Amino acid sequence: MNIRKFAVIAALGLCTAGSAWAKDYKVGQIEVDDLWVRASAPGQSNGAGYMDIDNDAKTPDRLLSVSSDAAERVELHTVQTENGVSKMRQVEGGIALPADTEVKLSPGGYHVMFIKLKAPFAEGGTVPATLKFEKAGEVAVQFKVKPASHNPGMNHGGMNHGTMKH
Repeated sequence: MNIRKFAVIAALGLCTAGSAWAKDYKVGQIEVDDLWVRASAPGQSNGAGYMDIDNDAKTPDRLLSVSSDAAERVELHTVQTENGVSKMRQVEGGIALPADTEVKLSPGGYHVMFIKLKAPFAEGGTVPATLKFEKAGEVAVQFKVKPASHNPGMNHGGMNHGTMKH
């Protein structure tokens, strides 16, 4: 095999490997993508999961629950701030998904809480789960385990700091 053929095959392999994490999940008119959790710190017994949910339907739906064998219990949570103090609260009745809208589960807002992990979330691994929607039904998904330091909120929304005056 000459070097050119090898380079093409290697490039195709890298493209295929990269797209494995770009996989979207679809059930009915609901599309779910960018599912992730942070790797567990030593001694950490809980973990939080995040994702983007796009309801392309002309009617609202609701994420009712998430189940996973990775934890003893899985709950839907949000963060509420009262008197300057932020507290995590379980979401009763699920998370509303308005028609033709995207809902983001992200740090500081809605999230999936994995309670009493059966094993630590290992960076580079995956966490299997099943999402249950009120109308669309159920879909099996995989959360990608990102580094413990992963903080998507630090990307500054694509701001170009090179043009800012300091």
